[in-house]
Amino acid sequence: MNVARVSIQTADFDLSQEVAALRAGDKRVGAVCSFVGTVRDRNDGSSVASMELEHYPGMTEKAVEAMIDEAHRRFDILGARVVHRVGLLQPLDQIMMVAVVSAHRGQSFEACEFLMDYLKTQAPFWKKEQTPEGARWVDARVADDAALERWGISAPNA
Repeated sequence: MNVARVSIQTADFDLSQEVAALRAGDKRVGAVCSFVGTVRDRNDGSSVASMELEHYPGMTEKAVEAMIDEAHRRFDILGARVVHRVGLLQPLDQIMMVAVVSAHRGQSFEACEFLMDYLKTQAPFWKKEQTPEGARWVDARVADDAALERWGISAPNA
C-alpha cells in the first residue's frame, strides 16, 4: 500500500492507523518514531480558548514534501508521514503528527526531530489563538530558530 507522505486536513487522525499504514508489509522496518502535537490551554501566559490554523493549499503540501525529501537525504529512513490539521481546534485536540520508519531507531528519532524542527519554523501555517485579551497571531519563537540551526539551517523568524 502506497501511503501519501503529507495530508493537510480538518479531520482528526488516528496515530495507530497512520503508523500501521506507513509500515505495512515492509519487513525492513525495525523502528518507528512518532510525534503528536496537541492544542494547549495556555500560551505565553494567557489562557487559550481555541486555535485556528490557516494555510495556502498546494503551497503547504509542496513545502512539507520538500522537508520530507530533505529528511530522506540526511537520514537513512524508509518512509515518513506528516498529517497537519487546519481550521478551528480546541485545547486537547491533536494538531499534527510526524511518523518516521527506518531499520534502526537512531535514524527514526533524528529524522522525526528534524522534521518537527523544520515544520515548526518553515512550514507555511498561520496560527491564531483566541485568548481573554482577544485574538492574536502566534509568531515563531527564537528557540525554534535555534533548534533548526543545529541541523545547519539558518532561517531567522524573530
